[in-house]
Amino acid sequence: NDCFIRAIEQRMRDTAGKRPLNVYFKRQSHINSESLPMARSPVREHATQIERDSPVFKHEDKACEPRMEVEQLFVLGIPLHKTSKLFQISFSVAGVMLFYLLYGYVQEWIFRIEGFKPFGWYLTLIQFGCYSIFGISEMSLSGGFGQRTIPLHVYGFIAFLTVATIGLSNTSLGYLNYPTQVIFKSCKLIPVMLGGVVIQGKRYGILDVVALLCMSVGLIFFTLADNSVQPDFTYTGLVLISLALCADAVIGNVQEKTLKEFAAANSEMVLYSYSIGFVYILLGLLLTGGLTPAAHFSALHAKEVYGLIILFSVTGYLGVNCVLVLVRCSGALMAVTVTTFRKALSIVISFLFFTKPFTIQYMWSGMIVLVGVALNVYSKNHSNINSWLLNKWYASFRTRTYMKEIV
Repeated sequence: NDCFIRAIEQRMRDTAGKRPLNVYFKRQSHINSESLPMARSPVREHATQIERDSPVFKHEDKACEPRMEVEQLFVLGIPLHKTSKLFQISFSVAGVMLFYLLYGYVQEWIFRIEGFKPFGWYLTLIQFGCYSIFGISEMSLSGGFGQRTIPLHVYGFIAFLTVATIGLSNTSLGYLNYPTQVIFKSCKLIPVMLGGVVIQGKRYGILDVVALLCMSVGLIFFTLADNSVQPDFTYTGLVLISLALCADAVIGNVQEKTLKEFAAANSEMVLYSYSIGFVYILLGLLLTGGLTPAAHFSALHAKEVYGLIILFSVTGYLGVNCVLVLVRCSGALMAVTVTTFRKALSIVISFLFFTKPFTIQYMWSGMIVLVGVALNVYSKNHSNINSWLLNKWYASFRTRTYMKEIV
């Protein structure tokens, strides 16, 4: 091994009174090879010494060392895979909390602008345009711009589902309270399970059924509370957010299957999904005549409207990237736990910073929904959760036993 030999030779040069290593490798025909056993040779002795206490052998020629494959983790071109695991998890959790809390706050702020409520699709149009620009920038930084692995007709379908998910969700805020929208978005399990039973004939466990019932009951009472305190309550917002949930339930499965089948990068999926979706929304607004009044209103309030929409888009895009990094470096369980906590905190912030009617029914109906979400998370990850709890209990038991022995 050349790396091995160079390391030994360097060590022997650095040692006073030692000859270069090549002296030991000169052919000596008059010496019988059996008289120089490997265990007693000078080279073997020096190699053993270097392996034991010298950093030369380990670091002299790193190119010769065996290397482990490192998963590439990028956020806007920043190579997070070069940092420690703890930093990756801390960075992604902090990013999810910060960016998505700002995302929800700015989203509600936008619909608080007097006269903006009818223009939810225009907000989605600008958001998709910003996401497309961010996607181009990220792919350029990573050197993958211009490469496409997924067929355009597949991206066309994914873009349609993306438009339905985000566009209907944004538009629903013109009719619903922000906390009601967040509660509904937390209950994606309902259309997923119903679709699985009706379309695929799936059977679910008792925990999934109980989670579904908790979410359904919590949503009913939360909606009734909203109806009782909101004088301008309409069911249009409920229809819109329900359709958005159904599209969201479908798009998750389609994206996962597509990414696995074609091994595409997340940045490519974001770029083509949102750029094609931008064209869909633009054509829809042109055909319905909704583009001109929205653009005119935004021009009258350009600083406030476009400033908030750009901030809304930036925080949303960064939040998505942080979620993807969190899933890849710590798993789906941690990601679901963090995002669920973020949604609960978003509801609290909404009531604190934006004036709206409040009733105690919001609290206990929201808690029922959170119980359903927790049961759903546990049903999908019960083996990991049980193992973690068992390890914690055993470590605590050993500590108590050790302390008793000391006493």
